[in-house]
Amino acid sequence: MPITYRIDHERRLVDTTVVGVLTSPEIFAYQREVWSRPEVAGYDELVDMGDATLDEFVSHELVSWLAELSASMDTPSPSRFAIVASEDLHFGLGRMYERMREMKPGSTKAVGVFRTRPEALEWLGLANAAVNDNGGAAAAERDAAS
Repeated sequence: MPITYRIDHERRLVDTTVVGVLTSPEIFAYQREVWSRPEVAGYDELVDMGDATLDEFVSHELVSWLAELSASMDTPSPSRFAIVASEDLHFGLGRMYERMREMKPGSTKAVGVFRTRPEALEWLGLANAAVNDNGGAAAAERDAAS
């Protein structure tokens, strides 16, 4: 599975990287595995799509459904979700997701889409943090394939 993530409890961040072909079942598995964990409720999220290839599953309906599912899993605590998308297709889909999340009643997670990781980290208030950079922050790490 092309999704790996680190849970950084100190910074209250789920730092996710996508490498390779990404399919809808993998997205849903990640969503369930990570965001059903009570200890990450209210954490911020960073998803780096820089090395991702999207399968043919991508559609307006799927993005809308993902926004609905994600909003339904939000906690009362406001948090942020930063998407790093250097490719135009990924960036456009991220912006569509951002707009759909804004329209969901009860959504408490602000979404931002960025071209670079430093921009996303700055928006998350972690501009000076070394998050998931091979030296990495002390965090629980898990491959979403497990």
